Amino acid sequence: MTTGEQGAPTARGARWFFASVGAQPGYCWGAAFVVLLALPLAIANGYQQYLLDLIMINVVLAVGLNIVKGFAGQVNVGHVALAAIGAYTSAVLSTKFGLPFWFALPLAALATGVVGAIVGVPSFRLEGAYLALATLGLAESVRIFIAVTDYLGASVGYGDIPPPIIAGWRLDSYAAYYYVVMPIAVIGTYIAFSILHSDVGRALKAVREDTLAAAASGIDVRKYKLLAFVISALYAGCAGSLAAHMAPGFIHPDDYNLTRMITVILMVVAGGLGHVWGGVIGAALITKARSLYLRTLMPEAAAAKVSSRIALNTRPTSECRIENAM
Repeated sequence: MTTGEQGAPTARGARWFFASVGAQPGYCWGAAFVVLLALPLAIANGYQQYLLDLIMINVVLAVGLNIVKGFAGQVNVGHVALAAIGAYTSAVLSTKFGLPFWFALPLAALATGVVGAIVGVPSFRLEGAYLALATLGLAESVRIFIAVTDYLGASVGYGDIPPPIIAGWRLDSYAAYYYVVMPIAVIGTYIAFSILHSDVGRALKAVREDTLAAAASGIDVRKYKLLAFVISALYAGCAGSLAAHMAPGFIHPDDYNLTRMITVILMVVAGGLGHVWGGVIGAALITKARSLYLRTLMPEAAAAKVSSRIALNTRPTSECRIENAM
């Protein structure tokens, strides 16, 4: 048997597995959810639990970017700006207006979705590098606006963001917060699979391959471009809100800089554009790789990160925010 013949069954088995996950959600998704429920039991320490929470948040962020970039083929370098809008909207609603997390998160996601619709309008006439420059301008404009606005904490950062509360129980530990971010990541991934295998997903892929051919086939190209940006923005706003309410409840404009955007794009590209699992696998790999890089080559920054994150009442220092750029 040749090497190609030996590899063929493995490739067919992988394709069958990923197809079955989308086609048989009843038991495949249920089994995956049960495994994820027990995953914190295998975590050795608080820092590893923090990484697990961060991976789940990055899954939501990367899957959302994959919808607009991988499904619809639209360049968006402003995805982290949408996450910043979701994070600061949720933080303001919680701290200034007293709304609980369970109301702040959906409102922040909806607000980000509205901004996503505005961001999607330039895609009607811009493509490629021109659309990338337009969305990059948005990302930097949002970051600079936050950094000079005292109401949003300016360059000092925005703190004292409360964690979720259920029946008087504050979910302010990473182990407890995992059971907030993990179900949202699973639901978001399932919705992305549903979109991909629906008429909307097929229309988005047609727009990605050839806008002229899609329009000639009767597809409203502008409608589906705008829809892709809105759905992607909803994911970004949700991820931003989750990041804001995770201990120690502190966010900073530098958490949403160009380095962060490049990292999120790398997650999607490394996992595979146009594949839902690409965002999931890429988020896990890049988040863990970033952590290993910091702990190996920048041990002082990693140590500061651990101390500030484990001590829930301590705000991150500038060194501690390095890994937030993941």
